[in-house]
Amino acid sequence: MNSNLDFVRIFDTTLRDGEQCPGAAMSENEKIEIALQLAKMNVDVIEAGFPVSSPVQFQAVQRISREVEGPIIAALARAVRPDLEAAAKAIIPAKKRRIHTFIASSPIHMKFKLGKDPAEVLKMAVEAVKICRDHVDDVEFSPEDATRSEPEFLRELCEAVIEAGATTINIPDTVGYTTPYEYGELFKFLIQNVKGSEKAIFSAHCHNDLGLATSNSLAAILNGARQIECTVNGIGERAGNTAMEEVVMALRTRKDKFGIQTRIQTEEIAKASYLVKTITGMVVQPNKAVVGANAFAHESGIHQDGVLKNRETYEIMTPESVGIQSNRMVLGRHSGRAGFKDRIVRLGFSPHPEELEAAYQRFLEIADRKKEIFDEDIRALFADESRKSSNDKYVLESFHVTTGTKSTPTASIRLSIEGNIKEESATGDGPVDSIFKAIQKATISGDVELIKLVISPVTEGQDALAEASVTLEKHGERVVGKASSTDIIEACSQAYISALNRFSMN
Repeated sequence: MNSNLDFVRIFDTTLRDGEQCPGAAMSENEKIEIALQLAKMNVDVIEAGFPVSSPVQFQAVQRISREVEGPIIAALARAVRPDLEAAAKAIIPAKKRRIHTFIASSPIHMKFKLGKDPAEVLKMAVEAVKICRDHVDDVEFSPEDATRSEPEFLRELCEAVIEAGATTINIPDTVGYTTPYEYGELFKFLIQNVKGSEKAIFSAHCHNDLGLATSNSLAAILNGARQIECTVNGIGERAGNTAMEEVVMALRTRKDKFGIQTRIQTEEIAKASYLVKTITGMVVQPNKAVVGANAFAHESGIHQDGVLKNRETYEIMTPESVGIQSNRMVLGRHSGRAGFKDRIVRLGFSPHPEELEAAYQRFLEIADRKKEIFDEDIRALFADESRKSSNDKYVLESFHVTTGTKSTPTASIRLSIEGNIKEESATGDGPVDSIFKAIQKATISGDVELIKLVISPVTEGQDALAEASVTLEKHGERVVGKASSTDIIEACSQAYISALNRFSMN
């Protein structure tokens, strides 16, 4: 029996499948930042990307392989030689390497997407695994759209690739079609009937189109799966992927039911969630399980009374178990550098002295506008400062906006462009539109299209920080800029300029 069956591996695909979520594109540095946090969480596998898809993807996978230690670094490849060779080359620097290859196995995919019959697909799959084994010892194979595949063909395919050298067999619910009972039965059938199944780890990869990704993944575990493919916050194509935090905390909280655990450092979950949210601009819904703003909030008087008497009356897990401090101290202007630094370190940041000083000065500015500053505020302002660079082409010096019910919104801005001051003004449909148009005039960015603007409060109250995320597109390239401020207009302006700076860096 395989010695790895005593724990559930977490295969994180935030940087690959998660990035395929519209508007969730990440820069190379941002991918490194997330990968380092995933390593800190002790994930077993990081799927770093799809190297053959573009030089940018190849370089990001290669850099993650070089700079991130601990997890296995995996690269995705279709079952064709150019993909496989690119994947193998990209992960050479990694100490622990995996190639993850796939080919469609359902009748509808084989006929309409591949134009091939089952025998051809089986041959391609076996050849792909053999090519992988020429480069690495760790090979994962996925029959795409497995849950709509013929069970007997799936059995034959899995048996053949294990014989060819595959060490992990992933059974993806590619379109989020299956149900927990069906998915569990499929794993049971394959593990019991595939010759050589004891030589491989069986893995679950679920999409959330019907809202069943987490329950399907847990059903797979109950029936022998020992790897779960998932993303932080459940981001991904369409309705997203299995949310890592949900599976991990379900196994931890209901160990009486599952009797098996992951190796995740759960206290790092909240930081990972916040990092992915701020980098991708994908807002986490307040009632999201485990990491939503309301996940540990109790407003009902009955609930509050119960929690005060005994937390277990209404809390099945503690905020501290996922890295949220429930007894937060509130900071203010008089907290001082020492108190601010202590809070930054407690929140998991390791700032350079210059980053810390810049963040502290920003903290003082916010403290003049805001009576109480919470952990979420500090995370937001520190993230803002860490994203800034001395090489930024555009820096907002000042702005002024006038608006009203019977007046045309007008904005004036003062920008530093590579050290040269430029002033412009513009009118628009609203204050944000007018300031965006003024920035466009000053930066001569008329070929830039605004794809999405998301504004969300960091904390509650009328003096709360607003966090803005701006997605821009130019010549087919999309970038995301983020910023926060107690002034919504300033947050939007800085986010727009942050996105423009990302264009200038690429």
